Amino acid sequence: MASDHEQPGLSSLGKVGRSSGEIGSEHEPLVNGIHTSESYSASAAILPFLFPALGGLLYGYDIGATSCATISIESATLSGISWYDLSSVEVGLITSGSLYGALIGSVLAFNIADFLGRRRELIMASIMYLVGALVTAFAPNLVVMVIGRFVYGIGIGLAMHAAPMYIAETAPSQIRGILISLKEFFIVLGMVAGYGIGSLLVETVSGWRYMYGASTPLAVIMGIGMCWLPASPRWLLLRAIQGKGNMQELRETAVCCLCRLRGQSIGDSASQHVDEILTELSYVGEEKEVTLGEIFHGKCLKAMIIGAGLVLFQQITGQPSVLYYAASILQSAGFSAASDATRVSILLGLLKLIMTGVAVVVVDRLGRRPLLLGGVSGMVSYFFVPSWIILPFPG
Repeated sequence: MASDHEQPGLSSLGKVGRSSGEIGSEHEPLVNGIHTSESYSASAAILPFLFPALGGLLYGYDIGATSCATISIESATLSGISWYDLSSVEVGLITSGSLYGALIGSVLAFNIADFLGRRRELIMASIMYLVGALVTAFAPNLVVMVIGRFVYGIGIGLAMHAAPMYIAETAPSQIRGILISLKEFFIVLGMVAGYGIGSLLVETVSGWRYMYGASTPLAVIMGIGMCWLPASPRWLLLRAIQGKGNMQELRETAVCCLCRLRGQSIGDSASQHVDEILTELSYVGEEKEVTLGEIFHGKCLKAMIIGAGLVLFQQITGQPSVLYYAASILQSAGFSAASDATRVSILLGLLKLIMTGVAVVVVDRLGRRPLLLGGVSGMVSYFFVPSWIILPFPG
């Protein structure tokens, strides 16, 4: 297991990759994202993607499992508890508890991410996932259950921050885009798994406990896997550039980490790739630091409006709520049997999985904007279609 060095001091190596004290034109392609071709072993590149992606899968699983668990926990005969008669607010706390935790986890990630590093942040996320799932599964009352959901949510916040960063910083440039997109695919895959396992357990006494407890093996695998994986070479070199460690030692550690991530096929070129990253980080570090106020001016303001608008539009459509309450909505719509409602929710998850898979495959060929416009058009059209056409009552 690679260790994350944090030794003080900056050696005389300075900023590797310079010959005249300034970044010349020969280094500018690095900043524009054009690197020399990377040699890598496909087998070696799988695990550095898979273990972080489990963080996304566990997030998606929580959505699907919660959809089914809310039906199970309110059943007088199958909940296995005396406090099954929950109000709408109490059910909402169970459902949204993980989201409140994710909010806190995101704030924590903002403050500790660069100090901990991506690998240790993901290890912390796996611990939160494990503790949260166990507390929820064995909760003796509503208060403890909500606390468990909150702890699980902290894991979501940490994982959703660190996983794409670790994948982006460790993946070979040739497949970096598709691997980051596949992380999103894993989230939807987790939803389908949650709906599926929930449908199998919804008619089991205390089935909701098993639904939440089923995520613990994956949390353990994720934690062990991240302990085994090396630190992000780019993060190590960033620490060196920032003067938060010994340049020579951190560079050597980054070379070793890169060799583990790429496999034997990288050969002697690991050192060259590390020097390229150092040069790029040195160039970026020389740029003028901007203040928070500059976000609200010029091009930054336009980018912020677009980014915030996309997120707002995604949430304001109500689709996250539909996913969390899919089984309950279907039950109210006419699928009165819990098993029927949860089985139909699997179809919802499968459709989302298929369309996410299509997006992953065609995104580089069609581009982000056409896919975004197509998705937005579909969502807008949905609101003009009569509900009896979208969801006919059974029987």
